[in-house]
Amino acid sequence: MASSVDEEEVQRHSDLMDSWWSPDGALGGLQLFNRVRIPFMAEELASSGKKLTAKSLKGKKVLEVGCGGGLVTEEFAKLGAEVTGVDPSPLLIGLAKEHSKVDEIVAANKPTYLNTTIEEHSKLFPNHYDAVVASEVVEHVANVDVFLESCVAALKPGGKMFITSPNRTRLAQFFIMVMGALTIIPIHLMTYSKFTKPSEISAILERNNCRVDKVKGLFYLPFINKVFWVFFNTVWYAMAATKQGHAT
Repeated sequence: MASSVDEEEVQRHSDLMDSWWSPDGALGGLQLFNRVRIPFMAEELASSGKKLTAKSLKGKKVLEVGCGGGLVTEEFAKLGAEVTGVDPSPLLIGLAKEHSKVDEIVAANKPTYLNTTIEEHSKLFPNHYDAVVASEVVEHVANVDVFLESCVAALKPGGKMFITSPNRTRLAQFFIMVMGALTIIPIHLMTYSKFTKPSEISAILERNNCRVDKVKGLFYLPFINKVFWVFFNTVWYAMAATKQGHAT
């Protein structure tokens, strides 16, 4: 199977490691996104309808693909999940391992971090995870079809696939330029031609035996520095899908 890794993207992200966890750093905007994307994914996975706690995802195996320095991975660890993060950057995996010692809750339920690709990992752990997360990742890979096929391969039948990404629309391009100008996101990481439409991602997932359950729109309002859900997905979208079949 071909690799979905874009080495230039890996290098550009690795170059940001020194400011990865700083709220005022280049990836501070992604920390804002955590306030909405984590509850969305966790509530779908927990399926309890109850308030999220440190035990909400206890017993759930979660894989974050393209985990970088662990911004999303750590949030799942705080909710009790048995979480693994994979990334092709050895520098960012090293950063993630070190940062997992900072928070007491995370340190007590430390994620497993692996410097590998999803293609290789899914071969070793097929049908293994209750959830696979690709948050702000599909717009950075070299081959979206190969990437998502491998993500689904690692997912148990009945497991959840979660994706968040900017839409490929001129409106999204404009707002990302605005966010870049305000230094909320590093604009040099965003290549408009690599953005994907929800319909394209849905089609790939369906070809790989997944049912798309939800597609929601996200929007950032710079004047109040807040990310929130909206009725349209023409700027940013979040998707939840379920792998068909029965767990053995």
